[in-house]
Amino acid sequence: MAHWLMKSEPDVYGIHHLRADGTNMWEGCRNFVVRNYIRDEMKVGDRALFYHSNVPPIGAVGVMEIVSEAYPDPTQFDPNSKYYDATSKPEKPKWYVRDVRYVETFPRVVTLAEIKEHPVLSVSQVGRKGNRLSVSRVTDEEWAIFMELGHRTS
Repeated sequence: MAHWLMKSEPDVYGIHHLRADGTNMWEGCRNFVVRNYIRDEMKVGDRALFYHSNVPPIGAVGVMEIVSEAYPDPTQFDPNSKYYDATSKPEKPKWYVRDVRYVETFPRVVTLAEIKEHPVLSVSQVGRKGNRLSVSRVTDEEWAIFMELGHRTS
């Protein structure tokens, strides 16, 4: 099983939305590195950190599970969607999605500041300065640290 970190703005789609939905499509990724992760590398059963971005407190807030194979992102074909891509065609889609299932919300946020100060997480894909990817790989060691920090109660 691989581990991931997937970012979303909580006012657009936060972990509270996924908790209410149970399962939902993770749409709207428009970066080719991220597309390749979603299409080619993620597997059903992988776990992902749900990471809130752009609204304080920024950080990892919980866990979700990848529950579908990759399939073309339907929003790329919808001219009314903010994720519409006129250059993508149904016969040759550019963008892919996976369905995710809510697993848990952490008792506390593992903040970006905490990530940047941690000796291991600071050099992780998400902790590195300038990382703008909405989906990042997380190593087994990093995952264990996120789990410990997210469940810490004091």
